[in-house]
Amino acid sequence: MNVIVVGCGRMGAELAYQLYRQGNQVVVIDQSTNSFDNLDPGFRGRTIEGDGLAQDVLNRAGMPEADGVAVVTNSDVVNAVIGHVAQSVYHVPKVIVRNYDARWQSLHDVFGSVVVSSTVWGAKRIEELLHYDDMRTVFSMGNGEVALYEFIAPETCQGCTLQDLFPPDICRVASVSRAGHAMLPEDELLLHAGDVIHLSATPANMAELRARLIPVEEA
Repeated sequence: MNVIVVGCGRMGAELAYQLYRQGNQVVVIDQSTNSFDNLDPGFRGRTIEGDGLAQDVLNRAGMPEADGVAVVTNSDVVNAVIGHVAQSVYHVPKVIVRNYDARWQSLHDVFGSVVVSSTVWGAKRIEELLHYDDMRTVFSMGNGEVALYEFIAPETCQGCTLQDLFPPDICRVASVSRAGHAMLPEDELLLHAGDVIHLSATPANMAELRARLIPVEEA
C-alpha cells in the first residue's frame, strides 16, 4: 500500500514505522523538521516538511495515488479538514483521522470520518483493567464503545446455560472454547467449569452483566 501519515509526533512516528515494517510505501508529512527525529532509525520511508493543509504538499506526498491516509496531528481541526480533503477531493479509499481532544469528537462526526480517539479509548481501556479483572478485554472496537471480553467460567457456572448467564439483550457470545476446542455455541449450551467464553458488549452492558454474574460466582 501507498500510505501517507500526516503528523510526526509520537503516535505518527510509531504508526509510520509499523506501516513501513509491514512492507508499505510510507510518506510522512510534518511542518517541523525536528519532528522527524521521532522516527525510528530503521525507517526508510519518505519525509516531507510542509503544511499538511497545502495542496502542493499533499500532491508531493502522492495523495492522488495514495491507498490510505492517517491524519494524526495534535489539532482536531487540522485532522478533520485534511481527512475531509483526502476523502472528498482525492478520493483516497482509506482515511483514518485522530481525535486528539475528546471535546472535539462532534467535529469529526460532522465530516463522517473514521475516527480513532487515543484519549477516549485509553481511558476506557484503563478503566476496564481496573474494574474488570475477572473479564479480560481482548479487543476494543471503535473508540472502546464495544469490546470483546474473555471470561473463564468458574465452578459455580457448571450446568448453567449460556442464555441464563449471557442474555442476548446485554451481550453477544462469539465463541466457547472447551478443552482447547472452540465452537460457535447454541444458547442452550450447558457450561462446564473452565470453559473460555468470548463475548462482545458495551462497557455499560458489561457492568450490568457483571452484576448478574457476581451472585453466581459467590453462590
